[in-house]
Amino acid sequence: MTEIKTTPDGIEIPPPGPDDVLYEASDGVARITLNRPVVLNALNKNVQRLLYVALERAEDDDVQVVILGGAGRAFCAGGDLYSSLYPDDEPAPGGTEVQLKIWSFPKPVIAAVRGHAVGQGCELAGVCDITIAAEDAKFGEIQIRHGFGPPTLITPFLVGMKQAKEIMMLGEMFDAREAQRLGLVNRVVPSDRLDEEAEAMARKLASLPQDTVRMNKALVNRAYDLAGFREALAYRDDEAIQSLSDGGRAGVLDELQEGGWEAFKRRRDTMYEPAED
Repeated sequence: MTEIKTTPDGIEIPPPGPDDVLYEASDGVARITLNRPVVLNALNKNVQRLLYVALERAEDDDVQVVILGGAGRAFCAGGDLYSSLYPDDEPAPGGTEVQLKIWSFPKPVIAAVRGHAVGQGCELAGVCDITIAAEDAKFGEIQIRHGFGPPTLITPFLVGMKQAKEIMMLGEMFDAREAQRLGLVNRVVPSDRLDEEAEAMARKLASLPQDTVRMNKALVNRAYDLAGFREALAYRDDEAIQSLSDGGRAGVLDELQEGGWEAFKRRRDTMYEPAED
C-alpha cells in the first residue's frame, strides 16, 4: 500500500500523474502550466518529463510563443523533496536538461511568475527568454541554506558578478522589484494582471516576423554560449569545484529526505526572515 503524504496543513499530496503539467495552445500561443499547487509546483521526475514533452509538443505545433506558468499561488518552489518516495523506473530528463531545452528552444518562452520562484524554480524562470512577475512574487537561490550548490548555474549570466555572489552566497529571498533591479525579471505587474500581461507580450511577439524573432533569440544565446554559458553549467565536472562540494553533502541530503516537504516549507518560511538587531 502506497503511503499517503500530506502537507503540514494536512492536505494530501497527490501522487505523480499525467496532469502534473498542463498544455493548451490557441492562436499561435501555447500555455504550459506546472500543475502541482499543493506543493507549490515543486519539480520531480514526472514534472520534468512532462514539461520536456510539452516543450517538444510546442516545438512541433503551430505555435509562435510559449507561456510557462504555475497553477495556484506559486510558480515553482524548486525541487520536490518527496521525489525519492515516488519510485519510477521510467527515464526522465534532469532539471538542467529541461532548462537547456528552453534555452535552445527555437521559439520565445515567457515565464509568468506569481508567488514563490525559488531554487530550481528561480533558475527555471531565469532561463526563459522573458520573465514577467506579479508584485507578490518571491525569488531566491536558497539552496545554500540546505548545503546545496545551484542545480543550474545560470544566475551569474543573468546579473552582475557582485549581485550573483550576494544572491548565491547569502541564499536570501527577495521580491519582484528587487528581482527586476537585479536583471532576473523584465517586468513587474499587479498580480491580477499577470496572465493578461503575459498574453499581451506573447501576442506581440507572435505578430512580429517569426524568422527574425527566432534569429534574434539565437544571436543573444550565441553571445552567452561564446562567453562560456554551457561550460559553466558543467561545473560539477571541475575537480576543484567537486572537491569543495563533497564535504558534508551526504548528511544534508539525508536530513532533507527525512524531513521532506515539511522541512523545506518550515525553513523557507522561517529561515529567510531578516535577523533581529
